[in-house]
Amino acid sequence: MNFKDKFVMSMNYIFGKDVASVLPLDKLEFSFSKRTGRLKSVMVKNKLLATLRSDGSIAITVYCADILIKYPLFLKNCIVVKDGPDIFVSKGRSVFAKHVVSCGDGVKPASDVAILNEKGKVIGVGRAILSAKMIRAFNMGVAVKVRESINRTTEGKINA
Repeated sequence: MNFKDKFVMSMNYIFGKDVASVLPLDKLEFSFSKRTGRLKSVMVKNKLLATLRSDGSIAITVYCADILIKYPLFLKNCIVVKDGPDIFVSKGRSVFAKHVVSCGDGVKPASDVAILNEKGKVIGVGRAILSAKMIRAFNMGVAVKVRESINRTTEGKINA
């Protein structure tokens, strides 16, 4: 089994059945760790799609979430934020439970999630702190720690 097949299987397992079918599989580029030889990241045309963590999970980017959002089952891994607070989330701020309009059933603590505004546009990606059930029930506290957003890169610089 090659790296592409393993990546596709992992994406489908983590984010939903056949979700990887919307990815440009023929254009995937892989980079490996020089020290360990393990798969480190996946890119498409020099754009980072995802990085692979040592625990086997996959950290997707905003670019990847924009592609995956076309697949209906991926919405189980998404959180929709109210208009207003979505501006702060798009700048890299955390998502608070009271600002969540809807939350997919696939959201679990420590899982990667896509964050959408009420128009359905991806504004960021991050790691869930709470489960979907807890996010719906709570009216306070951080629900998602944002890793990357449309107006802030992973290096912490604000995009113009």
